[in-house]
Amino acid sequence: MAGFDKALDKELFSEQLDFDRSRITVAVFAYNNGTPKLQLSRENKDASGEYNFAKLGRMTKEEVEKVMPLMEKAKKFL
Repeated sequence: MAGFDKALDKELFSEQLDFDRSRITVAVFAYNNGTPKLQLSRENKDASGEYNFAKLGRMTKEEVEKVMPLMEKAKKFL
């Protein structure tokens, strides 16, 4: 079985939300022309101001309130 090929992963929608020490991306991807799927990801800012990938895990109420409208927007691409 072949591994993941980034060239086959097509981004149909993507928007980022910035918070104090992190940012959350709401995106829709379709792999190899398959079923489009919603992806949520978080990046945390380190001491030097660089962003690093982190598990999204739990979200604050503020994050949820800002992410939900983007999820509604992303639904149009599913």
